[in-house]
Amino acid sequence: MEGLDFTPKPSLKKPMNIAAIVVSILVLLLVGLMRRPEYKIHTEIDFSFLAPLHAGINALTAIVLFFAIKYAREKKFNLHRKLINLALVLSALFLTSYVMYHFTTEETKYCGVGTIRYFYFFLLITHVVLAGAILPFILITYTRAYTGRFAIHKKMARWIGPLWLYVAVTGPIVYLMLRPCFS
Repeated sequence: MEGLDFTPKPSLKKPMNIAAIVVSILVLLLVGLMRRPEYKIHTEIDFSFLAPLHAGINALTAIVLFFAIKYAREKKFNLHRKLINLALVLSALFLTSYVMYHFTTEETKYCGVGTIRYFYFFLLITHVVLAGAILPFILITYTRAYTGRFAIHKKMARWIGPLWLYVAVTGPIVYLMLRPCFS
């Protein structure tokens, strides 16, 4: 990451905002389509090995985000920027792999019973809903900082950072709870 130019680029405000919206719409469309049986891709490759990888990437993202938030609070902005960039790369890697996995692999149904089932579905639902809802806000919050609009970036990041962290933490928990149900 050495040599990266972190100089604010206000001229990129409009193109980055448009890109954030377009990427968010495309991702939401893909996530919606991957659940539909008619869009399943049948292949000889077994992509089931990706599920634990997703949990690992999410766990690593959670650690990176924790330190990114910590460094922002300590006003160590160069470290914060580098870690946020890494969190975005990890999230993009996760998302690409996650979509590929769900387009090619049958969904695993949760097999737990009793109270733990309610806890699992609470985590799953909040994880999925927040993951879908915060993506555009993550990208727009990033754009605010990248284009030098730090005051509004800070206001947005106070809400978005903890939500993104929640999504990154609950992903591996959901995986670990679902793991006994894989065939």
